[in-house]
Amino acid sequence: MSTQRPLTLKKVAEILNVSTATISNAFNRPDQLSAHLREKLLAECERLGYHGPNIAARSLRKGESGVIAVLLTDSLAYHFTDPVANQFLQGISEVLEKNGKQLLMLSGAHGDAPSTGIEALPDGFIIYGSQDHNPLFERIIKQGKPIITVDFDAPGFASVNIDNYQAAYKIAEHVLEQSVSRVAILGLRLIHSDRVCRITQGELYDESEAVSRRRLNGYIQALKDHQLDVTPDLIWHVPVNTHDAAVQAAREALMISPRPDAILCMTDKIAIGVIAAAKELDIKIPQELKLVGFDDIPESSMVTPTLSSVHQHLKQKGERAAQRLLKGQLNDKEILDVKLVIRNSSCE
Repeated sequence: MSTQRPLTLKKVAEILNVSTATISNAFNRPDQLSAHLREKLLAECERLGYHGPNIAARSLRKGESGVIAVLLTDSLAYHFTDPVANQFLQGISEVLEKNGKQLLMLSGAHGDAPSTGIEALPDGFIIYGSQDHNPLFERIIKQGKPIITVDFDAPGFASVNIDNYQAAYKIAEHVLEQSVSRVAILGLRLIHSDRVCRITQGELYDESEAVSRRRLNGYIQALKDHQLDVTPDLIWHVPVNTHDAAVQAAREALMISPRPDAILCMTDKIAIGVIAAAKELDIKIPQELKLVGFDDIPESSMVTPTLSSVHQHLKQKGERAAQRLLKGQLNDKEILDVKLVIRNSSCE
């Protein structure tokens, strides 16, 4: 039994007695045709069972695919639920759509899996989050295509970041001005462990350049400058930025004796978990516990009490990364501004 071969652009053009460029424009450049002609051509293509130029073939022919990839640190499912990633990806998507580009999302969570070769398709890459020892990132680098990193720096590549160290220092300093004496830190991914736990003395001064480490170092320096001890028994590692993990870490921190009178959280989602745990334990915020987060996600202004946080322009971060990649601005390391947003969780 013979199998019918897929229709090619050339074959469809012959059947419809038009040029290949006209068919291509109907799918990819509608501004080049009248609305009536485009609708007629698309209807004829649908009747024939032709759904447009093959993107892989176009990539080989033109040397470009029109696709930009974002390599994510975590699973794709996680980034659909994380409010920080949501806004970042929204910024990228809007820029790509305006420029007629498509978005491909790649997960670095299983970068050591056998290669499917899909990373060869995109014209350029936005790398979001630290990719330590990720074989997929290493394969991408070897292609020599345009790359811009976000929320971490990689030697030789342009980047878009905020000053996580300085922002963490400033929000911690705000808390320390409230006459607190025992401060706990709830950090995100401080060590390689899938359990909520406190870190050890040997893990305290890891030299990693990951966002979580920069924020931790900012908190620690602020504590030192206010003559407060920094001990690992008051620092929790939260493996994932989820409500359940945050509540578990918060319960542990709030049940030690003596109890902390301030908690510095590395994300707003973790801080919102602290609010939930404090309500369970009948601990009043901010009267008995001063609390701050980081990122200023929309929920931070809607919880009770409202959450003090570091506001970063998450959507703008995605926009800048996409704009610079498309313009070929691949040399500079850009630092975006942030600001403190002080609300009810840290001040009486």
